[in-house]
Amino acid sequence: MSRTIKTAIVNGSLSKPSRTRALLDALQDRLAEELALDVEVIDLVDLIEDIGPTLYRNNLSAKSVLALETIESAEFLVVGAPVFRGSVPGLFKHLFDLVELQALDGKPVMLAATGGSARHSLVIDHQLRPLFAFFQTLTLPIGVYGTPEEIQDGQVVSEALRQRIDLAVQLAVPVLQTLRKKTESAAHTAEVVQLEVKAA
Repeated sequence: MSRTIKTAIVNGSLSKPSRTRALLDALQDRLAEELALDVEVIDLVDLIEDIGPTLYRNNLSAKSVLALETIESAEFLVVGAPVFRGSVPGLFKHLFDLVELQALDGKPVMLAATGGSARHSLVIDHQLRPLFAFFQTLTLPIGVYGTPEEIQDGQVVSEALRQRIDLAVQLAVPVLQTLRKKTESAAHTAEVVQLEVKAA
């Protein structure tokens, strides 16, 4: 039986409910049609009071530290943020300021964003992609952007957005399947070594 891919979904919205969370839920559902995922969701809105005034990780509550550790230990990240006046929330950036510098090296990341109009759609390539390039992640080739007309009452209502979600997932699946095969092979090798040590 194939192992699951340890996945962290990071919702950078400061509202609840939010269109960003609805978009991330739609991505999760579509990914789950193709791959076995073990998903943990982090909603930034639940961490505002703790992360907002904190400059150093050792001052965080156990809840916020757990959120950071969930991000750092994930094999795959799906990250979304809202856009307002051309930028993502400062607190979203601050969350990743607190992530260990090399914790995300080489990990695949799917990017998503929501905004009031299509004019903000380039935020994925101009802000989110450079941020995760700094962390030396493997940002997947297609990001997904949604507007209020496309996401209503917590649901994706636009066929065009559904198609963008589908394309993003189709391009992500080969990368994630390769990741799973590598981790399965590494796990098998570790088991063999343990058996050899016990038998020695």
